[in-house]
Amino acid sequence: MHPPPGARPTGLSQDGPDVLVLDWSHGHRGRHRVRDLRLACRCAQCVDEWTGAPRLQPGSVPADVRPLRIEPVGLYGLSVEWSDGHATGIYTFETLAELCQCSECLAAGASA
Repeated sequence: MHPPPGARPTGLSQDGPDVLVLDWSHGHRGRHRVRDLRLACRCAQCVDEWTGAPRLQPGSVPADVRPLRIEPVGLYGLSVEWSDGHATGIYTFETLAELCQCSECLAAGASA
């Protein structure tokens, strides 16, 4: 799901140890499995800057990885410090919307 222009997260919470919930300014409630979000990091350590090839080996990310700290980055994204020591990625609001795993977004993706 793509948020409307200017939409941004207004709230952040956890639903159990494995799901991060983002409330958006346009009323959407997004859900992200935390390990999937960690695996989707697009920083230069996780994705080759020249080729776009993944550098992160999924087996190197613990099954119980958790966000330790989440902070806003300007008006365009969030920075996450992970329990596996990784802290260089920025998740743009657009990326977070694309990665949403709520039932509404999953259904929209299946029909696309």
